[in-house]
Amino acid sequence: MENKKLTVNHFIAEPITPIFITPPTRRKSPPCPDGFIWRDQEFTIKACLTEWWDFSRHGRMARTMQPKHADSASQRGSWGVGRVYFEVQIGNGQAYRLYYDRAPADALHRLGNWFLLAELNWEEK
Repeated sequence: MENKKLTVNHFIAEPITPIFITPPTRRKSPPCPDGFIWRDQEFTIKACLTEWWDFSRHGRMARTMQPKHADSASQRGSWGVGRVYFEVQIGNGQAYRLYYDRAPADALHRLGNWFLLAELNWEEK
């Protein structure tokens, strides 16, 4: 697929449940899952095509950090801030973009949440 690139076919933005054969050692900075459950259907990930981190702060979180600390936090992250994105291919060749949002839902649910962001298409470069 050297001569092809991934583009967004359509946005989904729905929660998913990740599947890990071996549970992540760091739950706030997980690796690509082995699969996921979306709309009660299980998908097996055949390959992780790419992954990247975004530690930018948005909204109220962007205003709560002193400027001298904001630069290092944007590179390394800070507690509960950031997302890790994965572009994956499942068994039938279809590709998706999913992400783990490190933000806790509330004080009782301190882990982040997983989302299926978009279905992707393969296009010629």
